[in-house]
Amino acid sequence: MNLDEAIFGRRSVRKFTDRYVTDEEIRAMIEAARWAPSWANTQVWEFIVVRDRALMEKIAGTYVEKNPATRATLSASALIVACARDGVSGCYDGKDVTSIQKWYMFDLGMAVENLCLKAHAMGLGTVVAGYMDHQACKKILEVPAGYEVVAVLPVGEPLTPAKSGPPRKELSSFLHLDAFGKVF
Repeated sequence: MNLDEAIFGRRSVRKFTDRYVTDEEIRAMIEAARWAPSWANTQVWEFIVVRDRALMEKIAGTYVEKNPATRATLSASALIVACARDGVSGCYDGKDVTSIQKWYMFDLGMAVENLCLKAHAMGLGTVVAGYMDHQACKKILEVPAGYEVVAVLPVGEPLTPAKSGPPRKELSSFLHLDAFGKVF
């Protein structure tokens, strides 16, 4: 699969078969995440692989009611919980140096996208779940102070082939030249 096929063909998957996603496949996804760029190469990401069914149910229990990722979480072969170390990315000496707080969200976003694209290229599906009680999930997974649970990614083999994606905005509606509002 070439890069364009991966980017344009990847979809959020919420229904999985019962096929077991191997440890090697998970390592390949995490390896792709590992190569994402980060602020000053700080690589603030941490990933927790969850296979225990009871634990997966507890994590799904932290989701906000009617979160569409709940069913995916309960049927996934594994969950990959994306965490980040706070006070490092976008910081010097533990202090934010940009007006954009929590720069780790940018770094982790790039790592998670790499992971999702790799999963897709391997014939697997993911969905990024973040509509949840992050602190409750952090407690369940025993994530220490100084780290944040950012998202949960259910992973599995898609139950059905991907459909075409939802419509996208026209480039002209968000692409500017030299200043905001000037058409590119």
